[in-house]
Amino acid sequence: MKKLFILMILVLMIIGCGSSRQIERLAPETQTDISGRWNDTDARLVAEEMIDDCLRRPWLTDFVASAGEKPVVTVGTIRNKSNEHIDAETFTTDFERELINAGQVRFVAGRDQRQEIREERFEQQDFASRETMKKIRAETGADFIILGAIKSITDEAEGVRVVYYQTDLEMINIETMEKVWIGTKKIKKGISQGKTKW
Repeated sequence: MKKLFILMILVLMIIGCGSSRQIERLAPETQTDISGRWNDTDARLVAEEMIDDCLRRPWLTDFVASAGEKPVVTVGTIRNKSNEHIDAETFTTDFERELINAGQVRFVAGRDQRQEIREERFEQQDFASRETMKKIRAETGADFIILGAIKSITDEAEGVRVVYYQTDLEMINIETMEKVWIGTKKIKKGISQGKTKW
């Protein structure tokens, strides 16, 4: 009887200590801040606001007036200089999407994508029919490249942490090296955790 009683208590303890994790599906555009770190909401907001700023500046109308066509743009390296892991590719993809969807510029693939596509074209020269193979040296060259960095500063004391993020992007004329636009987006987050140490 005593063994049965101990067994029942153990079973109840295991059930009581079980995980209470709940999963909830959220709309992708839902703003979420769980840890206070850089997240998808930050990447989306930075991309949307910076593209809006970029496309309202004179570099675009100046180029169209002188060249008579939309500029061709590519996104180069966006460096993560913050003190946490940030997948800069996610941010870059958001940025490219917003730029393409604005319809005011033409867009070409980035460096890594270009290399993979070139390899495909070279393979086509040997393996595809003459009617369907794509030409070598028929790429559209970019007029401008966007380069930038994501940086952060963290300040913390007595269970309070403030994280400041700054994203800086520059639009550079590839031929002349002239910087035609510089954009900055700042995000500041306060995180409270009682007296617990980080």
